[in-house]
Amino acid sequence: MDRRSLLKTALALGVLGPTPLWAANNPAAAESADDLPPLSGELTAYLGRGEGGLYDDIVAAIRKRNPDLDLKIRRAPSAALANTLIAEAKAGVRRADLFWSIDASSLGAVAKQGQSTPIPAAIQQHIKPNFRYEQWAAISGRLRTVPYNPERVTPAQLPKHIMGFADTDLKIGWAPAYGAFQSFVTAMRLLEGEERTREWLSGVKRQAKSYAGELGVVMAVARGEVDVGFANHYYTLRLKKGQPNANVELALTEGDAGSLVNSSGVLLLNDSALARNFLRYLLSREVQSFLASQAYEIPMAADVALPEGLPGKIHPPEVDLTRLSDLQPTLELLRETRVL
Repeated sequence: MDRRSLLKTALALGVLGPTPLWAANNPAAAESADDLPPLSGELTAYLGRGEGGLYDDIVAAIRKRNPDLDLKIRRAPSAALANTLIAEAKAGVRRADLFWSIDASSLGAVAKQGQSTPIPAAIQQHIKPNFRYEQWAAISGRLRTVPYNPERVTPAQLPKHIMGFADTDLKIGWAPAYGAFQSFVTAMRLLEGEERTREWLSGVKRQAKSYAGELGVVMAVARGEVDVGFANHYYTLRLKKGQPNANVELALTEGDAGSLVNSSGVLLLNDSALARNFLRYLLSREVQSFLASQAYEIPMAADVALPEGLPGKIHPPEVDLTRLSDLQPTLELLRETRVL
């Protein structure tokens, strides 16, 4: 599918067999953009940066389809926008109609302040049941993975559980300043406890090399700078799309933070029909197919095919994504262990 023709019929995608995580459980089918009401009026969205401009393509397509929509976008890192929204609320100011964040932790931080409007059931019914939250709508998922270089290490040499990486002599790439990594460590704290997480950070640090972002981690694995890395799944899939022979493959851990599925999502900050209908566009079959085929993200609409290349057997932990907003103890641990 041409990135610039988002709202046209999506190309057929390779379909992987569903795991329990992706089972539909009979939610309503995704709506088509052709069946949605036109968007008209003023709307301000705070949009977390991410996905290499692909979210901008979605915004551009929605604008093109709805010429009477006066859509104002404020772009910044999701965590920074969450802090802005919290500060605005304390000052009695409301400038945004919705918050579109690339991770659940930022959504949870804002929702805790009581600023959001519950997602209507008519919209929730189109989202996979395992990802329905009262205060925000999941838009797309991202899976934690262990990219590895098959010329340096075999799958049999990789620990089955994330905690085991602290006890290996593998050269590891990570991006501790990156939001996705910090959400991953937060999930580890919730699942394993603070002390075990501290020990894990200290252990991995001994053989780790830091990178500015997780695409850098995956590229370092492919170059052989490190044996393995920690990164969201789509960085590897995108690299392999452009460089099919790149020396990097995906491994998964089982039932722990190393196989966490986080989610981007939207908070409605007012109860207007315009804000709700904009959200419906983001959950439409066309947008969800675009996110899966071009961004390699996991669609939250039940009847949209998964990205090509996604591992078929996934054993994610049971973590309430709303709890990932408890980020401050994670940052303190990262500083205490001098990872940051």
